[in-house]
Amino acid sequence: MTTIKDIAKKAGVSVTTVSRALNGYSDVSEITRKKIAQVAKELNYSPNSLARSLVMKRSQTIGLLVSGFTKESVKDNFMVEVLAGVNEYVSGSSYDLILFNTNSSKQREKTYTQLCRERRVDGVIIQGIRTDDPYLKEVVESDIPCVLIDIPLESDHVSHVTTDNVLGAEKAVKHLIHLGHEKIGMINGHEFAFVSRERLQGYQKALDKAGLAFHPEYIADGEFTEEKGKEAAFQLLRNHPEITALFCASDLMAIGAMSAAKELNRQVPVDLSIIGYDDILLASYVSPKLTTIAQNKFGLGYEAARLLIGLLQHETETHRLVMKTELMERESTAEVKK
Repeated sequence: MTTIKDIAKKAGVSVTTVSRALNGYSDVSEITRKKIAQVAKELNYSPNSLARSLVMKRSQTIGLLVSGFTKESVKDNFMVEVLAGVNEYVSGSSYDLILFNTNSSKQREKTYTQLCRERRVDGVIIQGIRTDDPYLKEVVESDIPCVLIDIPLESDHVSHVTTDNVLGAEKAVKHLIHLGHEKIGMINGHEFAFVSRERLQGYQKALDKAGLAFHPEYIADGEFTEEKGKEAAFQLLRNHPEITALFCASDLMAIGAMSAAKELNRQVPVDLSIIGYDDILLASYVSPKLTTIAQNKFGLGYEAARLLIGLLQHETETHRLVMKTELMERESTAEVKK
């Protein structure tokens, strides 16, 4: 393996000069820098990243830590699009990206800090963590720079990026109200998701602005899955047949609700309007095509990476970034049946 000593010998300069040239220091002349770069290329020199990280005390690597990434997660493509956004920004920087996973058994064995130190990451982007996750408190208290996705927490080393979930949910319910619906049910995610709390707020806000009564019994949790969304829809529609529309806090749950409606002989959207949230790929392929609230999933990942690298390079201060949502009106909602 070629070393910087070999490059120094052939280039006729000191080892220190080679090291400083390869690491971008400004006290090496451009002529010398080009000469060293040419020799390094001729000798097929590949830097020892581990040795460099030990010297510089930085690995030039960021981690994407995901929690609850399962087979069901692949179906809605949400995490994949976030990952694509992260990768897009990181690939244009001097950093490398690694993906690592956590679950409850791993968390009993290692602390968040231990996990990050073992992976030798300079900073972390976290997606999918729950409000009851034992790592959450550690993340906020840690000195490891971090950007949280859809988790509105901040500290000296922690930023977050999210969409306006309250306004997004309000847009969804407002759309149903404009179509004449007054008995509107909601299939939410679960109590340990920050976005569930915010989308519930948006649901209530829209009802309140329209002067419509809020019925807690019109709400059921679908745990962000198609199967549980279907079960929740069965529960709501059987117990409250007066419901004419459903707002679902994710598209997968909305697709599950459409299946339940079909089995209950309630035609969508003639007998029941359904609106989802996320605008996943499947939303425009199901029949009828799903009306939904679109959020920029790729953008969430891209902006999270931009914020984190800004923190690592001391170019930005810790802050929050809130992205916009958009109503995608398709075929699953219609005026209320008279």
